[in-house]
Amino acid sequence: MISTIMSASIPLMIFFIASISFKEKKKTFENFLEGAKSGIYILLEIFPTLIGLFVAINMLRVSGVLNFIVKLFMPIFALIGIPAEILPMAILRPISGSSTVAVATELMKQYGVDTYIGLIISTIMGSTETTIYTVSVYTRGKNYKNIWKVITVALLGDLLGIILSVKLCQIML
Repeated sequence: MISTIMSASIPLMIFFIASISFKEKKKTFENFLEGAKSGIYILLEIFPTLIGLFVAINMLRVSGVLNFIVKLFMPIFALIGIPAEILPMAILRPISGSSTVAVATELMKQYGVDTYIGLIISTIMGSTETTIYTVSVYTRGKNYKNIWKVITVALLGDLLGIILSVKLCQIML
């Protein structure tokens, strides 16, 4: 029953939007094309930033710098009670969502999804943001003066999200 509803939801939504636009005599397809055009221009504008981020993240992982950073911060995170296994994911999370998903997938294959580590990973993924990626995409080409203040506060929010995720998972288990 639910799968049938889910399968029909997108065609029903398209039909609903088309019906309303027909009733209001709007040029739906032309508006769609204009939106698609502006989407392509936005993509072309942020594409260099995305490529730079992907290359930098891949270099971090392949070069061993990420492992060095993990070893550097391991004692600090151990004091807070954060398991060492999730540190690569916690460090990559503010930078890249796709890298975080890759690391999270590897960890879940290794430890399982119903384990303490799997629960922490899932909670962190839902309670943190790809801060640096988001800020770089939204501020690209604009001249903002206080970006570092925004990034600092957002990264502190991510750190708080990671710490609270671990603590909540400790309470739940």
